[in-house]
Amino acid sequence: MKLASLISKKSRVLDVGCGTGSTAEIIVQETQARLVGIEPDARRKAVACERGLNVIEGTLSDDFLREYGPFDTIVFADVLEHLQNPGELVLLSKTGLAPGGSIVASVPNIAHWFVRLDLLRGRFNYRECGIMDATHLRWFTRETLHRFFDNLGLQVTHHLYTVNTGMIEYSQSWPWSWLPRGARMWLVRQLVNRLPNLFGCQHVVRATLK
Repeated sequence: MKLASLISKKSRVLDVGCGTGSTAEIIVQETQARLVGIEPDARRKAVACERGLNVIEGTLSDDFLREYGPFDTIVFADVLEHLQNPGELVLLSKTGLAPGGSIVASVPNIAHWFVRLDLLRGRFNYRECGIMDATHLRWFTRETLHRFFDNLGLQVTHHLYTVNTGMIEYSQSWPWSWLPRGARMWLVRQLVNRLPNLFGCQHVVRATLK
């Protein structure tokens, strides 16, 4: 997992909005992190706890960070794009970072090729999931994501991209729908490596305190 690759081994990690804990579980497995999750939804929190994770029900606050912090890494996995004011939450989270600590975040790439193609056709249609998820309130390109963190006193030191050949656009449009699944996956991976800003599905970054 790209997120886990940006987290140091055996570090203290906070996963904000951890949901059912699927991402947090992978992070723990791959990094042996001492992880705490926070999740406002009681049912999702219960599922995460069933995975053996330490998850607190609630939302991020000064009191929470004073009680459980500091953390080497604070994770926002597919969270920031759902917020009206993501900068406010990142500024709050900075107070819970240890010296030299980092934010690790994943957000959709609004400059993806199929979004650009739809715009050329005069379309901006929301979907139930994916980059055009109807619950997304904020949009990021590589440049705006770097500027976002820079304005908040953080420097992006690592920038990765996800591939995600399972997006519905690949099964509905030519020539992708004509390709066998294995060939499609190979081709898209090559394109992401060569043209990540065009074919990458998500930005995955580590932003470190300046």
